[in-house]
Amino acid sequence: MRRFRIVRFDAFQFDRLHRTRLALDFLFQTLKQLALLDDDAIQLLDLMFEVRDAGFKFFGAPGIFVCHEMMLPAPPPEVEAVNDLALRGRRICGTIPASMMPRKIPATKPAANVMILGVGSFAHSIGTALADAGANVATYLTRNYGHYPPSLVGKTFSREAFSSPVPLIREKKIDVAIPQSIDWATQPWAGDLVKSGVGIFSPTGEAMKIERERDFARELCAKFKIPFPKSFVASNRIEAEKILAKNPQPFVIKNPLCSPTSPVHTILCETVADTRAWLRHVNYAEGVFLQEYLGRAEAGHIALVSGGEIHSLVTNQEYKYAFNGNQGIIAGAPLGGLVERDEKDKYGLARELLHPLLPWLRKVNYHGPIQVTAIKVAQASRLCDQVKKHTGGTPVPLPGKWHVIEYNIRIGVTSGPMILRMLKNPAEIVLRTARNEKLKLEFNEKMNFGCSLTLAGYGYPFTQVRGPQLPLEVDGKFDCDVWWNEVARGADGNLISTGHRIADVIALAPKLDAAIAKAYANLRKIRVVGSYFRTDVGLSLWPPGNV
Repeated sequence: MRRFRIVRFDAFQFDRLHRTRLALDFLFQTLKQLALLDDDAIQLLDLMFEVRDAGFKFFGAPGIFVCHEMMLPAPPPEVEAVNDLALRGRRICGTIPASMMPRKIPATKPAANVMILGVGSFAHSIGTALADAGANVATYLTRNYGHYPPSLVGKTFSREAFSSPVPLIREKKIDVAIPQSIDWATQPWAGDLVKSGVGIFSPTGEAMKIERERDFARELCAKFKIPFPKSFVASNRIEAEKILAKNPQPFVIKNPLCSPTSPVHTILCETVADTRAWLRHVNYAEGVFLQEYLGRAEAGHIALVSGGEIHSLVTNQEYKYAFNGNQGIIAGAPLGGLVERDEKDKYGLARELLHPLLPWLRKVNYHGPIQVTAIKVAQASRLCDQVKKHTGGTPVPLPGKWHVIEYNIRIGVTSGPMILRMLKNPAEIVLRTARNEKLKLEFNEKMNFGCSLTLAGYGYPFTQVRGPQLPLEVDGKFDCDVWWNEVARGADGNLISTGHRIADVIALAPKLDAAIAKAYANLRKIRVVGSYFRTDVGLSLWPPGNV
């Protein structure tokens, strides 16, 4: 046997390199070089690659090395100096010449430590996308369901065991926290989180009002001359009915304050009679926000704001109605979605509805995701002398104009995972955005379109109806991303559905049709009795501005 010297990594370095698949490459390169020494009978039977607090044990026949045991530590506070280390077998002698040693591994940036504040498929998908990009991921569970999926990515911490994530963030040396919901800012620990200095992948303070307060968004649009539907705030039913009497038109009824726990979730009324009927039944605990109904030609655009600039990512569509043909009620979360890589703002949504806000975004130190959702409204036809001359007096319809219906400050349950997969360096981009630094976006080639499909469970979208926990069966292997939501392991070790939203299936491809086909092919491999999914995603509401 020959004694040889190899660079030693401490635990933090080894964990980082292992996640980027460099540590084992470094080890195997040396072992392959050993095998080239034909005049030596090399028997490495109980080979231990030793690092402080972390180890890999290998055994096997000469030239075959099988991972026998793995122990990964929590990263120590400091990185120790690199030392030499001997790899020992039963009998060790001699040395490998320096010329036989593997090339030095280039220095790499430390892996980002990420904590997701959320549950279910959001934590599962965002966490996996970032872990695959080299980040160390943990999840602080903010709700009482959907705990199993994020455990597949990294450590999880329940709010019952830890009343605040802030001590965990300090202990784990977290670089960036990613909230699932805008409601993080209303938690008792929100102030401590901001003061902790950790990067937050969300705007904070006054910047949050653009989503949180619907009438504030309306006022902001008026100030910067951005089209916004005629809207009113009413504190009770009497006020709401007076508004309707003075403005006899259909309204979309929303809660004045945006929150997943709002007493009023979006109710879309397409006639005056619809509006009048619903005003008799909504919960006025926080009042109502009445927004003029402008039709269904809806689309969205998602960008990142960082370093005082707006960086477009994708144009997207969310299928918010529960059933095929855009029928039924608007569900609590979309049943499907499409994204198109759109850093050049192909449809003009960012140019018309986001960039005019840049002075305000800079004033409030906005940094984080921003999504605008808008309706395209056909303008009234008009005639001019020149048009009359060429058309014989026929009215000429003008191009439609985008009108904002809302802004959101989150990357989104539907589009977020697809965006992170599209980016070449998602962990770095998330971290730099949270730190309000300049961005240079790079996209993966041939990931131009994405399709997201949701498998809904028994009773959805009528969440008052709840079914039992049901067995979940998978027929075949997935060849795209599948993110579990309200899913757990049963006592027998098999998967079971535990709620209304079972899984999100996501596929990316160079062409939209290919992404949609792949997503459906994988979704059909999942079976839960009483579940359903929309079968018409992509057949309506696309391209953006179409119904």
